[in-house]
Amino acid sequence: MEGEKMDTEGKVETEKMNKAIAMAYDVQSKILEDITGDHLHTGFYDSSSVIPGSDVNSAQTRMIEAALRFASVSEDPSKKPRNILDVGCGIGGSTRYLASKYGAQAKGITLSPVEAERARVLTAAQGLESQVSFEVADALNQPFADGSFDLIWCIECENHISDKTKFVHELNRVAAPGATIILLTWCHRDLSPLENDLHPDEKKLLTQTGSRSRVKWISTADYINLFQSCSFQEIKYADWSPHVAPYYAELRKITLSWKGIMSYVRHAGWRQMSIKFLMMPSVFDTFKNGLLKYCILTCQKPQ
Repeated sequence: MEGEKMDTEGKVETEKMNKAIAMAYDVQSKILEDITGDHLHTGFYDSSSVIPGSDVNSAQTRMIEAALRFASVSEDPSKKPRNILDVGCGIGGSTRYLASKYGAQAKGITLSPVEAERARVLTAAQGLESQVSFEVADALNQPFADGSFDLIWCIECENHISDKTKFVHELNRVAAPGATIILLTWCHRDLSPLENDLHPDEKKLLTQTGSRSRVKWISTADYINLFQSCSFQEIKYADWSPHVAPYYAELRKITLSWKGIMSYVRHAGWRQMSIKFLMMPSVFDTFKNGLLKYCILTCQKPQ
């Protein structure tokens, strides 16, 4: 009986968290679409990128292309992805981009009904309804058959998922043999061999930061261990913090511009602006002290 009670309480807590995340993105996605376009994720900058006053949407598409190259996703017509899943799809920017790039079928899932509906509208406007579709679904309980996808794309949604083990195992379930999985996410620093946990002050900072945006971070080493538990192959990772730092500098400028402020007021109202809006970019400044880093992790499911 006690076990059943704990399971029930866990399910209720998960449902509350999912609802809170969905409600947050109902608003946040509207603001981000106003100021950055239909890609709601971080942008990529390298030494050749023009940073001051640069187009953040171009940086966001560079992020997709850089990740695909890092993961060695083939563009050979006989090997390119045919069925793609975008986990935490937002309003479908990446979903549509990947479907168009590879001529593939693509599905996106999000907790937000508002995002899903907006994604469908944008997809119809681009004439991609026959290739791209969206569902409101939980990443821990995906409505797809085993082995459905040969490319799984997940950018910056993992941090909102508390049960990382179940999440990775669910990706393994829906991945087809030989599928490539790409995760782009914020991770906390790896522990040294002499450490069992983060320092108390670091844990406090992560708790404070995470409570604002409903996120939970783990390390790259933790993700790699989870990948290995599923017997994934070709596991690779890299710290891309230097490549995303310019994006957040640009995002700060845009969000604090008249356009950004008016977008926030229009969608969220004046009451919410002073704290949540103005503090949003600073959440991502924590990588400067090495506590958080922006990482790419990729792997393949065995054939």
